[in-house]
Parts: sequence; structure tokens; C-alpha cells
Amino acid sequence: MCGRFVRHTKPSVYATLFEVDSVPAGPSYNVAPTQPVAAVRMQDDRRECVLLRWGMIPFWARDKKTSYINARSETVITKPAFRNALNKRRCLVLADGYYEWRTVGKVKQPFYFHVHDEQPFAFAGLWDRWTGDAEPIESCTIITTDANELSRPIHDRMPVMLTREGCALWLDPDIEDREALQELLKPYPADVMACYPVSPLVNNPRNNSAECLTRV
Repeated sequence: MCGRFVRHTKPSVYATLFEVDSVPAGPSYNVAPTQPVAAVRMQDDRRECVLLRWGMIPFWARDKKTSYINARSETVITKPAFRNALNKRRCLVLADGYYEWRTVGKVKQPFYFHVHDEQPFAFAGLWDRWTGDAEPIESCTIITTDANELSRPIHDRMPVMLTREGCALWLDPDIEDREALQELLKPYPADVMACYPVSPLVNNPRNNSAECLTRV
């Protein structure tokens, strides 16, 4: 699964890399579910970057309790919560890295995963718009897949990290073939990633500073 991640690159850098006019919100070293995340999606024939609540509430949900922070790549085609969004509401969730935990006895040690050149990237995401309250809520989920060789010793799942080419294909509204889309949802190559153990500060989502990335 993916339950926490990091977004600390300057918004202007994200905007250039992902071809949008601007990126809202500043850095966060401990992004947690229900918090706003910066996501790129298609609006008509152009890209836009917006803030979405992390934890997708399907349009048909009776209440906000029906919320998904992750969607499994293996079942995203078939699950009712995601089928419609896969066809029409795909997005990129901007990030610099993510956290995963390894449990040793009673201790949960967090690890930080990132691309080895520390370049920003995007998770494959889906979004939806729920109108059950007076104010509509736009929210998103991050798709996960099997862990690669680097991630597997820590956890058996990892978020889908898209290449630049993969980002363009994921957002392309003309691509409707579900099997073709599912082909993009593969583990990121382990040889271009790195990870290291970090401070347990990240275990508490209230802690949100660069100290969360301190190597231990």
C-alpha cells in the first residue's frame, strides 16, 4: 500500500515537468490520507493541476466513510469503485518520494523511497467528484502494484510510479482500452530507485518538516 508520501520540490519545477500553468500548495514532508494532494488531470484538451482530497469517495457513495486511499492495479478494471474513474477520470499525483514501514518485533521502522537522482515523479491516480454534501468533494486514490526488488524486503506492495512517457499515456483521454491502461501499472525499475531508514517522526502525521527525511 501507499499511506504516506513527500512533496517538497518547488511548485514551479513541478509545473515545468508536468506541463501545467501552476501547482497549488507548498511542500509537505508527510502527506497523509484525507489531506489535499497536488494532482494533474485533463480539463477539456489541456492539463490542469488541482488539489484533491486523498481518499477517493466514489460518486455513488452514500457518505464520506466510503473512501479509498489506494486501488490495486490487479483489480482496478473490475472493481465498481474504480471502473468508471479508470475510463474518464485518471490523474497524476505529484511526489518526490514515499514512506513504507517494516515491522521488526514491536517496532515499526519507516523507510523513504525515491528516484535515485531525486527527481520528482508522479503516481498513477484516479479521481472522482462526490456531491453528497452541500459542498462537492473532489478526491483521489493512488494505484498500487507488486513491489519491485528494492521494495520487497520492506513491503510486498508499492505505489505505481509513472515514467514521463507513462504520464502522457495515463492522461491521454483517447486511450480507453482498459488492458492497455493496465499495462502501465507495473513496478518501477528498482535500479533507478533508492531507499533508506528515516526518523520515526514520520509515524505521526502531525510532524511535517524536513526532519522526517533524516536518515537514521
